[in-house]
Amino acid sequence: MGRIDELANRYVDEWAALNPTGATTLGIAGYDDKTDDLSPEGYEAQAELLRRTVNDLDVTEPEHESEQVAKDAMMERLGLQLAQHDAGYVSTDVSVITSGLHELRMVFDVMPTEGEQAVANIAVRLNNLPRALGQYRRTLLEGAAAGRVSARAQLLAVAEQCVAWTDPARDDFFHGLARRLDASGALAGELRRGAAAATAATADFGTFLREELAPLGREKEAAGLERYELASQFFLGAKVDLQETYLWGFAELDRLEREMRAVAARIGGAGVSVDEAVTLLDADPARNIRGKEAFRDWMQALSDRAITELNGVHFDIEAPAQKLECCLTPTSDGAIYYTGPSEDFSRPGRMWWAVPEGQEIFSTWREVTTVFHEGVPGHHLQVSQALLRADTLNRWQRLLCWCSGHGEGWALYAERLMDELGYLGDPADRLGMLDGQALRAARVIVDIGMHLELEIPRDNPFGFHPGERWTPELGWEFLRAHTRMQEDVLRFEWKRYLGWPGQAPSYKVGERIWLQARDEAKARMGSDFDLKTFHRDALNLGSLGLDPLRKALARI
Repeated sequence: MGRIDELANRYVDEWAALNPTGATTLGIAGYDDKTDDLSPEGYEAQAELLRRTVNDLDVTEPEHESEQVAKDAMMERLGLQLAQHDAGYVSTDVSVITSGLHELRMVFDVMPTEGEQAVANIAVRLNNLPRALGQYRRTLLEGAAAGRVSARAQLLAVAEQCVAWTDPARDDFFHGLARRLDASGALAGELRRGAAAATAATADFGTFLREELAPLGREKEAAGLERYELASQFFLGAKVDLQETYLWGFAELDRLEREMRAVAARIGGAGVSVDEAVTLLDADPARNIRGKEAFRDWMQALSDRAITELNGVHFDIEAPAQKLECCLTPTSDGAIYYTGPSEDFSRPGRMWWAVPEGQEIFSTWREVTTVFHEGVPGHHLQVSQALLRADTLNRWQRLLCWCSGHGEGWALYAERLMDELGYLGDPADRLGMLDGQALRAARVIVDIGMHLELEIPRDNPFGFHPGERWTPELGWEFLRAHTRMQEDVLRFEWKRYLGWPGQAPSYKVGERIWLQARDEAKARMGSDFDLKTFHRDALNLGSLGLDPLRKALARI
């Protein structure tokens, strides 16, 4: 093991001690009974670890190629994390998708639940949640006093999430968790006390957001150029020309919608519009499933089939990575996401869906591509393959390194790849993939446009408000016109974009850079290029920023 790898492994140990909920999420053992310090001092300790590690890396020379990849990845990722810390965004950003509050709640989704010790750990964390939220409240108030505060609309939306999580007639998350666990005697009492304490603390935190912090919140949700440039680079691991990318989004969406119209004609006949084709598909009983449990089982069966059929043909999927669980969350936020396996694979990778309140009918044609995105060959293959490379990747690369442009770009690339491989031969399933791609292209336009308050091109191919400046309201109108998601799910997505600048475009821009990297490899290798080998070599590098990825691939 070289010096770079030693630094990386040391960083993981120190990071886990400062981020025990994150350690649990990643499956690092020994932290399940501990809770993060969300005070200003706790966040500063994390920043200091970043500074020290970046300084140590800067003066350490790699001993071989794999360490060069690791150093490039760490300098890029940790350097941008530090820049985000120093700008105050890490500790003070609150949105409907990410915050210290969300990390505290979501960790319970992945905690072990079998056995007395596992239940005791959950009880401890439930009882510690009020203290952590008290620390976080102080951090947010100090940030607001220094002029660093989230938009009022995001704060109010998260306050409403707190209501949903704690309302006995809605999610009732913490009490519901306690009821599902097997406990008796004194432990059962601690569990009930913890659930009551966590419920009260979360409800109080929602009141704090609504009554104390929201009045201090920014009126405008637009991030502005300086913040957006940093956020874009952080989420992509690459610097891109934002104006060129914004205009490319219009061209890409136009291309996708032309493809969708052709597929709609295959579904319903000549002259049938996309919306008419969607109506036909949604009315087809064979393409709908009633009940979220039945839909989860359908996703599981599709995921299992994809793993079986791809393995040994297009990818070599090692045995520990051949298990993926499809799960329903106990909340109803509308989010769909993936959590990776634990370090030893005792906890498998999982695809999660927080089904919106009231949704009972699920359209399979829309979600075939989602299973490929979250599962195999998407996130599950990508994350598991890196986790299994202990011979070439250090612990930071295998456990902690994540770049949205790399990860989400790969998963969106995986959807397109499954079409190339013939897995979307049903026009309905292909329409679902294209509609998902169109959403990602639309949000390149909307995210950059809203946050930079750009002018809508006067010659845009959709004739959409030419010459006007983007606002959140126009963003919503554009999304409604160019996507076919259920309205409450899309509204959550729209709120997410407004509260998490730069993240939403990372899917489509990331896919664009993955495709460019594949084309560059083809040009370099000529007739020696092999797609299966390209995928294997690229994923074996682990997650890294997209600029470091292209440099590493060029050296292979």
